[in-house]
Amino acid sequence: MNNTKLAIWAPGDWNAFFGFGTNILVNLLTLSGLLRFVLKMPDQLVFGRILPATGMMLFLSTLYYAWLAYRLAKRTGRNDVCALPSGTSVPHMFVVTFVIMLPIAAKTGDAFKGWEAGLTWVFIQSFVLMAGGFIAPIIRKITPRAALLGTLAGVSIAFISMRPAQDMFMTPLIGITCFAIILASWFGGVRYFRGVPAGLVAIGVGCVIAWGSTAFGLHWGGMSLAGFSQAFSNFGFSFPIPALDHVFAGFQFLGVILVTAIPFGIYDLVEAMDNVESAAAAGDSFPTTRVLTADGVVSLIGCLMGNPFINAVYIGHPGWKAMGGRIGYSAATGVMVILLSWFGIISVMMALIPVVAISPILLYIGMLIGAQAFQETPKSHAPAIILALTPHLAAWGKLQIDNSLAAAGTSAASIGFDKLAQTGVLYHGLEVMGGGAILAGLILGAIGVFIIEREFMKAASFATAGAILTFFGFIHGEKIGLAQTPLVSISYLAVAAVLIYCAKFTLVALKPAEVEQHGELSKIVE
Repeated sequence: MNNTKLAIWAPGDWNAFFGFGTNILVNLLTLSGLLRFVLKMPDQLVFGRILPATGMMLFLSTLYYAWLAYRLAKRTGRNDVCALPSGTSVPHMFVVTFVIMLPIAAKTGDAFKGWEAGLTWVFIQSFVLMAGGFIAPIIRKITPRAALLGTLAGVSIAFISMRPAQDMFMTPLIGITCFAIILASWFGGVRYFRGVPAGLVAIGVGCVIAWGSTAFGLHWGGMSLAGFSQAFSNFGFSFPIPALDHVFAGFQFLGVILVTAIPFGIYDLVEAMDNVESAAAAGDSFPTTRVLTADGVVSLIGCLMGNPFINAVYIGHPGWKAMGGRIGYSAATGVMVILLSWFGIISVMMALIPVVAISPILLYIGMLIGAQAFQETPKSHAPAIILALTPHLAAWGKLQIDNSLAAAGTSAASIGFDKLAQTGVLYHGLEVMGGGAILAGLILGAIGVFIIEREFMKAASFATAGAILTFFGFIHGEKIGLAQTPLVSISYLAVAAVLIYCAKFTLVALKPAEVEQHGELSKIVE
């Protein structure tokens, strides 16, 4: 019989709590900024409905993973089990904001509609996550990692990195200074002031510069005593209430939503599996199916209460464990989130902290996601990653043109595609190439990888899939429907035919790695 006494809280949990808690706090401030300043949602919706629901989701998630760690510790009789870290998925935070909620809010002129579309996006993705425990290994097996990470890198460059980078250079003394603080620590390994997290240091420095500028009447970062006083109007208790009617109201935008919810649900599955494997390598083996389905269940509860952001298991379990984190840090973070989100404290913190001080953190995240595509895949697959990026650049370019013309009270159709082409703006090309960019990037990236690997039949299979997806409007089209861009669909079939011909009737040169290996073997023979 094992008489080991389980420790719910260990001294190292304080370190993990402050580190992980700061991470969650930064994410809450970030999503609050996205909702208020990008989507222009009213404070009543942000602090009265969305954040309380987000806090509830994060509380359930962190508590569940603390319980899962407790069960593992009890079963094994160990006191060194560390709970899996979890929270709002950062990449998806930007995807649902910039790819779903912002375009729909801009098109309808109603931020409320954008929120409803975000709820529906999470609703669908939740079921993808719950069902994914059974299909994730298959998807992971047939799709090259360069294709999955490449299309995600496209999102990170176009829709995560560009906006905060522009914000930083509009208020450079805050933005660039804070960016240097973050880069020095998170890329350069610098430790600040007895281990205070770099994100917190950057935010602190940004606050000092922003509030200091008000003494000279500059108001960098938009800080003001009037805004700080106004923030207290949101200070108070707000309990999450059901939003089922709003979830189903968003189904009118189903065509736009499906294009991203399904592929990103698949990406979540792969990411969660990787993070569970990482925890196992650190000595804590959690049941994969429970982890994969828990994120889906918790996200579903959150969206039904009004939260348009997905929950995910975070990478970094080995780091929190090495810091001394065990079970308690996860549960304590959940309690902190409830206090911040249900009592309106986030509103006050937003009035204290300039958004431009947070922008470097967003750019860092975009850099990290983009770099991961090249770092975690074979060097020879780099051209395929670039191919996967291109639909996202097209989609971003089209969005900039659309927003600019809308501000001028016109549109590309009104001006005429031919006139735009005369100035070098191939609007229709951007429109077709950027339609369904996430899936399009995945398809193009996979075709590129399999061609590089001389696996032409597999490449042909993905080209055929591209033809089918195009025919039904999932990619290279503005909406789901039959034969939206038939010539593109036929072109994918032509690509498949060429690749099948290459597989059956042509001689294939050795791959670069094989050429090098062949040369080494020749030297040995000689």
